[in-house]
Amino acid sequence: MMRMTLFRRLTGWVHVVIWSLLFPVCFVQAAAGQTESTQGQSQPGTGRSQPGSQPVSRDRTQPQIPDSTYRPIYFSGSVKLADGTPPPDRVLIERVCNDAVRPEAYTDSTGNFSFLVGERQTAVFADASVGGDSLLQNRGGGGLTNPRGGVNPRDLIGCEIRGSLTGFQSDSIMLTGGNLDEPRIGVIRLHRLANVEGFTFSGTTMAAPKNARSAFEAGVAHVKKQKWSDAEQEFRKAVQIYPKYAVGWYELGRVYEQGRRFEDANRAHAEAIRSDPKFISPYHQLAVIAASERRWDDAALYTSEVLKLNPYAGRDVYFYSAVANYNLQRIDVAETHARQAATLDVQHGNPNINHLLGVILAQKKEYKAAAENLRMYLKLSPNTPDAPAVEKMLVEIDKAGGEQTVP
Repeated sequence: MMRMTLFRRLTGWVHVVIWSLLFPVCFVQAAAGQTESTQGQSQPGTGRSQPGSQPVSRDRTQPQIPDSTYRPIYFSGSVKLADGTPPPDRVLIERVCNDAVRPEAYTDSTGNFSFLVGERQTAVFADASVGGDSLLQNRGGGGLTNPRGGVNPRDLIGCEIRGSLTGFQSDSIMLTGGNLDEPRIGVIRLHRLANVEGFTFSGTTMAAPKNARSAFEAGVAHVKKQKWSDAEQEFRKAVQIYPKYAVGWYELGRVYEQGRRFEDANRAHAEAIRSDPKFISPYHQLAVIAASERRWDDAALYTSEVLKLNPYAGRDVYFYSAVANYNLQRIDVAETHARQAATLDVQHGNPNINHLLGVILAQKKEYKAAAENLRMYLKLSPNTPDAPAVEKMLVEIDKAGGEQTVP
């Protein structure tokens, strides 16, 4: 009887909490003008070596130790594909220090980039792997900065600069004493990953006429200023001029999401997919909306489509799939995808993964592992309002586990 009560309470508990953690994610906006979904940037294809991909190249020149004075340090460089051509979309530039990944800048339309490390200001990046779903990321030294500003050059030695674009594997450039004194660090090469059919950019963009592109860029500018009505008007103009403008439909859908106009957002994202079935981003947004509305069949369908197009999809895709499949009582699939999400979440940016995995494992009577995940959730979210409920569940799980071991 106790075990039946435990699982009933666990089931009700996870439904309530999953609802609360899913809904706000719908409105997370990527950096204006970026069509790539960086939520789940722990994903392969963003700098980490994958089977069959090109190895990461590193300059292992013995570094000269530079001046240790704290100061902002400027870097610039470019990103190119392996054949020397510019990348098909803007690329997120990441700095990796001691396994911590920090977004720094986006390339321009020609693949060039520049940024300051140690600059005391904020920038907007939708990188869920860096500190959860918050859009504001401090562009300091990633824990290396002085409170008065600047960064110690010694602390940057051994850090790597790499690109991030879904469907591609990035080489990286290791920072040494030599290139810390030379602002231009060189060229980062991107290599296409095998078995990836979809991308976070659309091939229809190149065919867009000039006036449609102008309207789209105007919409992007309005998004940056959070002028949603003006942005909607420009994106609508862009897709009226060029109905196959997949990225235009996608951005229009995200503006609708901002206004909680979900029916309109669904239609816009569906138009993006009709215009370019291999454009991944609208599938992801449709999955998020479906999950927030508890349409679990649709959420499972859309996350499945993402995984078909890109088997290297990021943390959040696997998490949404796990939530949807759990609610559809597909426990084995939910467990597999929750574990994959946990594997990709190397910086523990989404504690709710451990929360969900703990509930799934408890339902499968794997009490020890369930308790470990729930305790990890509490450790990562010490101030969560549901802490008393989680602690109570842990007591019941521990009791159930104890009974299981009694002869």
